[in-house]
Amino acid sequence: MDEQKKVLCVGLVCLDIINVVDKYPEEDSDSRCLSQRWQRGGNASNSCTVLSLLGAPCAFMGSLATGPMAEDLPDVTVENFSRVNLHQFKWIHWEGRNVDEQVKMIQQVQMYNSKLPQQQRITVSVEIEKTRQPLYQLFPYGDVVFVSKDVSRYFGFQSAEEALKGLYNRVKKGAILICAWAEKGADALGPDGLLIHSDAFPPESLVDTLGAGDTFNASVIYTLSNGDTSFHLIMRHFEVYGGSLQDALTFGCQVAGAKCGFHGYDGISRVTN
Repeated sequence: MDEQKKVLCVGLVCLDIINVVDKYPEEDSDSRCLSQRWQRGGNASNSCTVLSLLGAPCAFMGSLATGPMAEDLPDVTVENFSRVNLHQFKWIHWEGRNVDEQVKMIQQVQMYNSKLPQQQRITVSVEIEKTRQPLYQLFPYGDVVFVSKDVSRYFGFQSAEEALKGLYNRVKKGAILICAWAEKGADALGPDGLLIHSDAFPPESLVDTLGAGDTFNASVIYTLSNGDTSFHLIMRHFEVYGGSLQDALTFGCQVAGAKCGFHGYDGISRVTN
Protein backbone atom coordinates (compact mmCIF):
# COMPACT_ATOMS: atom_id res chain seq x y z
CA MET A 1 0.00 0.00 0.00
CA ASP A 2 2.77 2.47 0.96
CA GLU A 3 4.52 2.08 -2.43
CA GLN A 4 1.42 3.54 -4.14
CA LYS A 5 1.46 6.72 -2.10
CA LYS A 6 2.81 9.85 -3.77
CA VAL A 7 5.39 12.55 -3.20
CA LEU A 8 3.85 16.05 -3.17
CA CYS A 9 5.92 19.13 -4.08
CA VAL A 10 4.57 22.50 -2.93
CA GLY A 11 5.93 25.74 -4.35
CA LEU A 12 6.52 27.66 -7.54
CA VAL A 13 5.78 26.97 -11.17
CA CYS A 14 6.90 29.61 -13.64
CA LEU A 15 8.00 30.15 -17.22
CA ASP A 16 11.74 30.01 -17.88
CA ILE A 17 12.98 31.66 -21.09
CA ILE A 18 16.42 30.29 -21.96
CA ASN A 19 18.74 31.90 -24.49
CA VAL A 20 21.52 29.65 -25.81
CA VAL A 21 24.89 31.26 -26.64
CA ASP A 22 28.17 29.74 -27.80
CA LYS A 23 30.08 30.68 -24.62
CA TYR A 24 29.45 32.28 -21.24
CA PRO A 25 29.06 36.00 -21.96
CA GLU A 26 31.56 38.46 -20.56
CA GLU A 27 30.25 41.34 -18.48
CA ASP A 28 28.87 44.29 -20.52
CA SER A 29 29.34 42.39 -23.78
CA ASP A 30 26.88 41.58 -26.56
CA SER A 31 26.39 37.94 -27.56
CA ARG A 32 24.55 36.43 -30.49
CA CYS A 33 21.74 34.14 -29.36
CA LEU A 34 21.98 30.77 -31.12
CA SER A 35 18.52 29.62 -30.04
CA GLN A 36 15.81 30.27 -27.52
CA ARG A 37 13.41 27.94 -25.75
CA TRP A 38 10.59 28.36 -23.25
CA GLN A 39 10.13 25.72 -20.59
CA ARG A 40 8.18 25.25 -17.39
CA GLY A 41 10.30 26.12 -14.36
CA GLY A 42 10.17 26.82 -10.64
CA ASN A 43 11.95 24.79 -7.97
CA ALA A 44 9.02 22.66 -6.81
CA SER A 45 7.75 22.17 -10.36
CA ASN A 46 11.21 21.09 -11.57
CA SER A 47 11.63 18.65 -8.70
CA CYS A 48 8.22 17.16 -9.45
CA THR A 49 9.21 16.77 -13.12
CA VAL A 50 12.37 14.90 -12.14
CA LEU A 51 10.52 12.67 -9.67
CA SER A 52 8.09 11.76 -12.43
CA LEU A 53 10.91 10.96 -14.87
CA LEU A 54 12.54 8.78 -12.22
CA GLY A 55 9.27 6.83 -11.98
CA ALA A 56 7.94 8.11 -8.66
CA PRO A 57 4.20 8.70 -8.23
CA CYS A 58 4.08 12.43 -7.53
CA ALA A 59 1.93 15.56 -7.52
CA PHE A 60 2.51 19.31 -7.62
CA MET A 61 0.68 22.00 -5.66
CA GLY A 62 1.05 25.62 -6.73
CA SER A 63 -0.64 28.41 -8.65
CA LEU A 64 -1.28 27.80 -12.35
CA ALA A 65 -2.62 30.13 -15.03
CA THR A 66 -4.01 29.63 -18.52
CA GLY A 67 -1.91 32.35 -20.17
CA PRO A 68 1.85 31.99 -20.88
CA MET A 69 2.66 35.48 -19.56
CA ALA A 70 0.76 35.33 -16.24
CA GLU A 71 2.04 37.50 -13.39
CA ASP A 72 1.43 37.96 -9.67
CA LEU A 73 0.01 34.52 -8.96
CA PRO A 74 -0.60 33.94 -5.25
CA ASP A 75 1.39 31.35 -3.30
CA VAL A 76 -0.38 28.34 -1.83
CA THR A 77 -2.10 29.20 1.46
CA VAL A 78 -2.87 27.04 4.47
CA GLU A 79 -6.53 27.31 3.48
CA ASN A 80 -5.72 25.78 0.08
CA PHE A 81 -3.62 23.09 1.70
CA SER A 82 -6.29 22.14 4.23
CA ARG A 83 -8.41 20.78 1.35
CA VAL A 84 -5.74 18.21 0.41
CA ASN A 85 -6.34 14.56 1.30
CA LEU A 86 -3.09 13.82 3.11
CA HIS A 87 -3.72 10.08 3.11
CA GLN A 88 -2.52 9.82 -0.51
CA PHE A 89 1.01 11.05 0.28
CA LYS A 90 4.10 9.49 1.87
CA TRP A 91 6.35 12.56 1.47
CA ILE A 92 5.65 16.29 1.13
CA HIS A 93 8.37 18.70 0.01
CA TRP A 94 8.13 22.47 0.46
CA GLU A 95 10.15 24.98 -1.53
CA GLY A 96 10.65 27.81 0.98
CA ARG A 97 8.47 30.76 -0.03
CA ASN A 98 5.59 32.27 2.01
CA VAL A 99 6.95 30.89 5.25
CA ASP A 100 4.21 31.90 7.69
CA GLU A 101 1.66 29.96 5.65
CA GLN A 102 4.03 27.05 5.01
CA VAL A 103 4.73 26.58 8.72
CA LYS A 104 0.97 26.27 9.30
CA MET A 105 0.74 23.69 6.50
CA ILE A 106 3.54 21.63 8.03
CA GLN A 107 1.83 21.85 11.41
CA GLN A 108 -1.26 20.33 9.79
CA VAL A 109 0.89 17.42 8.63
CA GLN A 110 2.38 17.07 12.11
CA MET A 111 -1.13 16.88 13.55
CA TYR A 112 -2.06 14.25 10.95
CA ASN A 113 1.11 12.26 11.73
CA SER A 114 0.48 12.34 15.48
CA LYS A 115 -2.55 10.10 15.02
CA LEU A 116 -0.69 7.45 12.99
CA PRO A 117 1.84 4.71 13.74
CA GLN A 118 5.39 5.69 12.81
CA GLN A 119 5.57 3.63 9.61
CA GLN A 120 2.51 5.40 8.14
CA ARG A 121 3.57 8.98 8.81
CA ILE A 122 4.30 11.51 6.08
CA THR A 123 7.92 12.64 5.76
CA VAL A 124 8.39 16.42 5.50
CA SER A 125 11.26 18.02 3.60
CA VAL A 126 11.97 21.72 3.12
CA GLU A 127 14.29 23.63 0.82
CA ILE A 128 15.94 26.81 2.10
CA GLU A 129 17.54 28.23 -1.03
CA LYS A 130 17.24 32.02 -0.96
CA THR A 131 19.07 34.35 1.44
CA ARG A 132 15.89 35.73 2.99
CA GLN A 133 15.65 35.96 6.76
CA PRO A 134 12.02 34.73 7.05
CA LEU A 135 12.90 31.47 5.27
CA TYR A 136 15.19 30.44 8.13
CA GLN A 137 12.08 29.73 10.21
CA LEU A 138 11.79 26.50 8.21
CA PHE A 139 14.96 24.91 9.62
CA PRO A 140 13.21 23.16 12.56
CA TYR A 141 10.24 21.94 10.51
CA GLY A 142 11.76 19.38 8.12
CA ASP A 143 12.61 15.73 8.64
CA VAL A 144 14.97 16.46 5.76
CA VAL A 145 16.28 20.02 5.26
CA PHE A 146 18.03 21.10 2.06
CA VAL A 147 20.11 24.24 2.62
CA SER A 148 21.76 25.96 -0.34
CA LYS A 149 25.34 27.04 -0.90
CA ASP A 150 24.17 30.68 -1.02
CA VAL A 151 22.44 30.46 2.36
CA SER A 152 25.44 28.67 3.85
CA ARG A 153 27.74 31.45 2.65
CA TYR A 154 25.33 34.03 4.04
CA PHE A 155 25.92 32.49 7.46
CA GLY A 156 29.69 32.69 6.89
CA PHE A 157 30.46 29.07 6.01
CA GLN A 158 32.91 28.28 3.22
CA SER A 159 32.14 24.60 2.64
CA ALA A 160 29.25 22.16 2.91
CA GLU A 161 30.92 20.45 5.86
CA GLU A 162 31.28 23.74 7.74
CA ALA A 163 27.68 24.66 6.97
CA LEU A 164 26.24 21.37 8.21
CA LYS A 165 28.18 21.46 11.46
CA GLY A 166 27.32 25.12 12.00
CA LEU A 167 23.64 24.92 11.10
CA TYR A 168 22.66 21.52 12.48
CA ASN A 169 21.61 23.03 15.81
CA ARG A 170 18.80 24.80 13.91
CA VAL A 171 17.07 21.60 12.77
CA LYS A 172 14.80 19.47 14.91
CA LYS A 173 15.97 16.40 16.79
CA GLY A 174 16.43 13.44 14.48
CA ALA A 175 16.45 15.46 11.23
CA ILE A 176 18.80 15.20 8.25
CA LEU A 177 20.52 18.36 6.98
CA ILE A 178 21.82 18.30 3.39
CA CYS A 179 23.96 20.82 1.53
CA ALA A 180 25.02 20.58 -2.13
CA TRP A 181 28.07 22.63 -3.11
CA ALA A 182 28.10 22.56 -6.93
CA GLU A 183 31.31 21.01 -8.31
CA LYS A 184 32.44 20.06 -4.77
CA GLY A 185 29.58 17.53 -4.48
CA ALA A 186 27.24 17.34 -1.51
CA ASP A 187 27.31 16.53 2.21
CA ALA A 188 24.70 15.36 4.69
CA LEU A 189 24.53 15.21 8.47
CA GLY A 190 22.07 13.16 10.49
CA PRO A 191 21.31 12.63 14.18
CA ASP A 192 24.17 10.16 14.59
CA GLY A 193 26.66 12.98 13.93
CA LEU A 194 28.22 11.10 11.00
CA LEU A 195 29.09 13.42 8.12
CA ILE A 196 28.39 11.80 4.74
CA HIS A 197 29.87 13.06 1.47
CA SER A 198 29.47 12.43 -2.23
CA ASP A 199 31.74 13.82 -4.91
CA ALA A 200 30.20 15.58 -7.90
CA PHE A 201 29.76 13.73 -11.20
CA PRO A 202 30.32 16.37 -13.88
CA PRO A 203 29.25 15.59 -17.46
CA GLU A 204 31.77 15.35 -20.30
CA SER A 205 30.49 18.67 -21.60
CA LEU A 206 28.71 21.28 -19.49
CA VAL A 207 25.53 22.29 -21.33
CA ASP A 208 22.74 23.43 -18.96
CA THR A 209 22.97 23.89 -15.19
CA LEU A 210 19.47 25.37 -14.83
CA GLY A 211 17.53 23.21 -12.38
CA ALA A 212 20.51 21.10 -11.30
CA GLY A 213 19.74 21.79 -7.63
CA ASP A 214 16.08 20.86 -8.10
CA THR A 215 17.24 17.65 -9.81
CA PHE A 216 19.54 16.86 -6.87
CA ASN A 217 16.75 17.41 -4.33
CA ALA A 218 14.31 15.25 -6.28
CA SER A 219 16.81 12.42 -6.68
CA VAL A 220 17.61 12.41 -2.95
CA ILE A 221 13.90 12.40 -2.09
CA TYR A 222 13.30 9.61 -4.62
CA THR A 223 15.93 7.40 -2.99
CA LEU A 224 14.97 8.08 0.62
CA SER A 225 11.26 7.64 -0.07
CA ASN A 226 11.72 4.28 -1.79
CA GLY A 227 13.42 2.30 0.97
CA ASP A 228 12.21 -1.13 2.05
CA THR A 229 11.25 0.38 5.38
CA SER A 230 9.60 3.69 6.10
CA PHE A 231 11.79 6.76 6.40
CA HIS A 232 10.79 7.27 10.03
CA LEU A 233 11.84 3.74 10.98
CA ILE A 234 15.13 4.13 9.09
CA MET A 235 15.89 7.22 11.19
CA ARG A 236 15.72 5.08 14.34
CA HIS A 237 18.37 2.64 13.07
CA PHE A 238 21.41 4.62 12.07
CA GLU A 239 23.37 1.75 10.53
CA VAL A 240 20.53 1.24 8.03
CA TYR A 241 19.77 4.93 7.75
CA GLY A 242 23.41 5.88 7.13
CA GLY A 243 23.69 3.50 4.18
CA SER A 244 20.45 4.77 2.70
CA LEU A 245 21.56 8.37 3.09
CA GLN A 246 24.88 7.69 1.35
CA ASP A 247 23.02 6.05 -1.52
CA ALA A 248 20.64 9.01 -1.74
CA LEU A 249 23.44 11.58 -1.71
CA THR A 250 25.46 9.76 -4.37
CA PHE A 251 22.43 9.21 -6.59
CA GLY A 252 21.49 12.88 -6.23
CA CYS A 253 24.94 13.99 -7.36
CA GLN A 254 24.97 11.49 -10.23
CA VAL A 255 21.60 12.54 -11.65
CA ALA A 256 22.23 16.27 -11.14
CA GLY A 257 25.64 15.95 -12.83
CA ALA A 258 24.18 14.07 -15.77
CA LYS A 259 21.39 16.67 -16.09
CA CYS A 260 24.03 19.39 -16.61
CA GLY A 261 25.08 17.56 -19.80
CA PHE A 262 21.83 18.19 -21.71
CA HIS A 263 19.12 20.81 -22.09
CA GLY A 264 16.01 20.48 -19.96
CA TYR A 265 15.05 17.26 -18.19
CA ASP A 266 13.95 14.75 -20.82
CA GLY A 267 17.31 13.00 -20.79
CA ILE A 268 16.98 12.02 -17.13
CA SER A 269 14.87 8.94 -17.84
CA ARG A 270 17.51 7.73 -20.31
CA VAL A 271 20.36 8.33 -17.86
CA THR A 272 18.76 6.40 -15.00
CA ASN A 273 17.44 3.43 -17.01
